[in-house]
Parts: sequence; C-alpha cells; structure tokens
Amino acid sequence: MVRRTKEDSQETRLAIIAAARAVFHKHGVTRTTMEQIATAAGVTRGAIYWHFTDKTALFYAMREQVTLPLMDRTSLELLGEKACDPLQRIENFLSAVMEAITGCENVRGTFEIMNFKCEYVDELRHELVACRAVHHELLAKFTSLYREAQRATLLRPGLTPDIAAADTLVFSFGLIRLWLMDEDGTLVRNRVAKLIAAHVKNHRAII
Repeated sequence: MVRRTKEDSQETRLAIIAAARAVFHKHGVTRTTMEQIATAAGVTRGAIYWHFTDKTALFYAMREQVTLPLMDRTSLELLGEKACDPLQRIENFLSAVMEAITGCENVRGTFEIMNFKCEYVDELRHELVACRAVHHELLAKFTSLYREAQRATLLRPGLTPDIAAADTLVFSFGLIRLWLMDEDGTLVRNRVAKLIAAHVKNHRAII
C-alpha cells in the first residue's frame, strides 16, 4: 500500500509537470496561473502545492526534468568517446544535442518555453545565472578539446582554442534557437547535419 501511494504521488507529480509544460507553452510562464495548471492536470491547486511550493519551483522542476538528462547524455558524447579525435567529439556532441531536441517533444517544448515563453525577471532571474554557469562549463570543455586538437595539429593554423571554443558555443546556441523558430523548415531544419559538419570542418587543419 505504501509503495502504491508513493507511485501514485510520483505519477501525480509527473502529470503536473507535463500540464505545466503545456500551459507555459500556450500562455507563457508569467501569464500562467496555478489554477490553469491544476485544470490541465486534472488536480486541485492544493495537490500542486503539496508537490511544489510555487510556480517558480514548478518551472525549475520542468526544466531539470529535461536539461539534466540532456547534459548527462551530451557530456558522454563530448568527453567519453576517446577513440574519436577531439574535433569529431565536438561534432558528435553538437549532433547529440540537436537529436535530443528534434527527437523528443518534451525536450523541444521545454527549450521553446525557455527561449520564447519566459521573462527572466523577479523569481526567474536566477535562471540566467544557471544558464551562464552551463555556458561557462561548455566553453571550458570546448576549449579543452580544441587545445587537444591543437596539440595533435588538427586545429586550423592561426585559430586559437579559446576563440574556436567561443565560436562553437555561439554556433550551438544560435543553431538551437534558429531551429526552434524554423517552424516551416525554411531556415535550418533541413540542413542541421550539414551545418554542424561545416562548422567543425572550418576549424580543422587542411591535411
């Protein structure tokens, strides 16, 4: 009985997060009310508050449900395959990020909310701090891999690892944002793999 109760509680929590994602996407985070989320989830507002202290806590739960597994997966792509040269690992990483976004509705919806449906003020201003931390972490990993490429004479002459890393950081987040915007497929959606390959190739030394 206790186990069933815990399972029911977890199912309710997941249903609330799913409902919040749908309502955030429709109305934007700021304009969404807990009443709207409760209605969408088929629960009372009290049930939501039993799981989450407020709408901000619910937003972070929605984000972490997607972004933490995504970062775990892409970190393996970026650092785990030592058989590949460092530039290939960067290409694998970028491909894994885009595959996660394009292949999962929850990931895609969450990224759309974070990019277009959210104002990072008041309680959510701390999200910008978290985003900067993620960007700094990725920048450090990219820089490390480009340094490895430079030592192996794989990096294009005249290109420094720090500039190459910053370029890849800008490229990756720009590509994500453009892909999310490109609903009719006229910008980047039908050429993601080619864009990623071209980006990495432009950093590679000509042998």
